[in-house]
Amino acid sequence: MVEHGDVMVQVKVFDEEHEDDLSEAINEFLAQRQAADIVDIKFSTAIGVMENDQIYCFSAMVIFVDSEE
Repeated sequence: MVEHGDVMVQVKVFDEEHEDDLSEAINEFLAQRQAADIVDIKFSTAIGVMENDQIYCFSAMVIFVDSEE
């Protein structure tokens, strides 16, 4: 949480194994906020290999202003 003037800038990090799950989690979060509160969304993917399995990681960080503070 960072104080910038009279507003509190915060981040919410999401991490899911499937991109559809990530979309759903972010959409649920965004539904609780005003569009003007959202500053930016950063997206990242990663893949790892363990034995014969590929493991995917879909992550996003939502930067927002908490207008409820």
